[in-house]
Amino acid sequence: MNEITIVTHNGNFHADDVFSIAALKHIFPTFNLVRTRDLEVIGKADIVIDVGGEYDADTGRFDHHQRGGAGARDNGIPFSSFGLIWQKYGREICQGNQEVAQAVDAGLVSTIDAIDCGHVEGVAQGISLSQTISMFNPTWQEESHFDTCFDEAVEFASRVLTRFIASANGGISAKSIVAKAIDNAEDPRVIVLEKYTPWKTTVHKLSEQALYMVYPSGSGPWRIQTVPVEPGSFEDRKSLPAPWAGLSNEALQEVTGIDDAMFCHNGLFIAGAASFESTMKMAAIALETE
Repeated sequence: MNEITIVTHNGNFHADDVFSIAALKHIFPTFNLVRTRDLEVIGKADIVIDVGGEYDADTGRFDHHQRGGAGARDNGIPFSSFGLIWQKYGREICQGNQEVAQAVDAGLVSTIDAIDCGHVEGVAQGISLSQTISMFNPTWQEESHFDTCFDEAVEFASRVLTRFIASANGGISAKSIVAKAIDNAEDPRVIVLEKYTPWKTTVHKLSEQALYMVYPSGSGPWRIQTVPVEPGSFEDRKSLPAPWAGLSNEALQEVTGIDDAMFCHNGLFIAGAASFESTMKMAAIALETE
């Protein structure tokens, strides 16, 4: 089988064309990458990204700069080349799991699309992946070649994309575990996980009563963590007792009466003890504290 040719534009690059190539590396083990604006070369390519003035997924054309663009999501975020590639190949890249592909689109792809298309509404402020990718371009003081810098940016983007997929898959796979823990809870206000799994989204969807999560840390001791009022919020449904704030070891043990209490964060959202039994005692005290 002949190696396919993928074309994107040369010169200065952005996150959408870089991540598009990174995504296609998950689909095609090898391919010939050409960075050009030569229309003759573009016309002969198997896949064209972010150049060429045409969007037709069936013929491998994934540009969005033409008049009228290339469509938008239901939430109004337009598609850049990365979003167009993800529409066609995202599910395959995520091993057939459409839910994971949608999660990656929501968490990564749509943000890059929004920034590339100038759709700033709802995009978080501060340094972004799009800005980070742009910084791979050579500055006016450097003699680096754009194509070499592009390859470095693609390698970075490939690692980021792999981790986004793994994170999305982990969160989705954890749903059934957390749901079962909610169903099995002796007290619906305290949910116990046999091992740590991502829980916030599922808890907020399935339980209005949950106040605390109890789970083992990776190093062995147990943790109690507050449930925020909503995912991403720094406000808790019920904070840990105020006298615990910032205490550890002997000081915390004296206040709690628990001989293996280990620490409580100053923000009163997480604390820990050496044993499960003691951590559950911390939960019982927290529940009784006004």
